[in-house]
Parts: sequence; structure tokens; C-alpha cells
Amino acid sequence: MLHNRRAVPCQLYLISPLETGGAFPARLERALAAGPVAAFQFRVKGLDDHAAAILAEPLREICAAQDVAFIVNDSISLAKRLGADGVHLGQGDGAVAEARSYLGREVQIGVSCHASRHLAMQAGEDGADYVAFGAFFETQTKITEHRAEPELLEWWQAFFELPCVAIGGITPETCADLAAAGADFIAVSGAVWNGDEAAAVRAFTAALSKG
Repeated sequence: MLHNRRAVPCQLYLISPLETGGAFPARLERALAAGPVAAFQFRVKGLDDHAAAILAEPLREICAAQDVAFIVNDSISLAKRLGADGVHLGQGDGAVAEARSYLGREVQIGVSCHASRHLAMQAGEDGADYVAFGAFFETQTKITEHRAEPELLEWWQAFFELPCVAIGGITPETCADLAAAGADFIAVSGAVWNGDEAAAVRAFTAALSKG
């Protein structure tokens, strides 16, 4: 599960590419075997829950075997269907209270807060388990309208206990500065899946271990 880094160092949070069929389960196994990963987020678009569940179930099993939290992006209903460890909500994906009521107290609920202090504080008040800030850098993974700065992480850690995730175009060369600024987790997708996933995880692990 996702815990505050006051107890542990900044950790890696992997987000899937949009294509998770074919050889991807084997790639996920390689990535998780390459270094410590706290969580994996299943993120696909344009599929109903049935089709998404077929793709997600083997990935959930791989994560369970490695004691990695399996998080579903956007869909509260899919998270329930899969028995996922958590759900990550965008600003239009439903309320934290709705997710909590449907999924139970033990499920981790994260909320995308872009670069907004107000949205992050609101998510905390609503009972989220973590907040996500970003994008911090240019990213090809998704269209972003908001750019966050490291000072936002510094502010959050100075005043709040709730864990925070940094996301958006982060590489092994840039992750350490965000960890030092206060990120509890570094969320990455393209920097891992666009090349050798095992080598990328090792590079992130080495960079974060220096923090």
C-alpha cells in the first residue's frame, strides 16, 4: 500500500501504457523484478469494464505476487470488479466519498490535483489516501493543461501528512530533485515502457536511493 515517506524513502509508482495486452504482462514482470516498486496503475482508455478486466486480471495477479499495490485508473466500478488495492480518480471520475462507500475503507483512493493547492486540500478533507501533482515536465503520455513546480511539493510536505505523488515526464535524471522537494512517490510511464523497462526501473531505483 501507499505509505508516507516519513517512514520510507521516495518510492516508484508505475503507470501502464495504454496497450497492456500481448507481451505486456511479461514486461511488467521484468519491471517489478528489477527493483522495488510500490504501486502499479492500470490505465487504459475506451474499453468497457468487461474488456478491461480481461486485460487487467493477469496484471493484478503479477502485482499481488510481488506485493505491489494494484491501482485502477478512473473507474470505481472496475476497481470493485477486480478487487483492486486502489483507484486513482481524475477530477471528473467521481467523488472520493462515492469511491469509499463503494470500495470500502481498506482501498487506497488517490486524486489528481494538477498544480492546485485547493484541489489537494479538498481531496484530503474528502478522505483521499494520497494526492497527485503534475505534470512537472513535458510528457507524451497524455495531454496536460497544468504544469506543477517543485515548490508545490515543498509546501505540501511542510503542512500535510497525506502522501503526495509527482507525475508527468519524469526521468531518472529528474526524479531525485522531486524526491528531495517532498514527493513521496514518483509516478512514471513512458520513461519505463518506451525502452528497456528493467534498465529503466534500475535507473530510477539508483537515482532515488541517493536522496
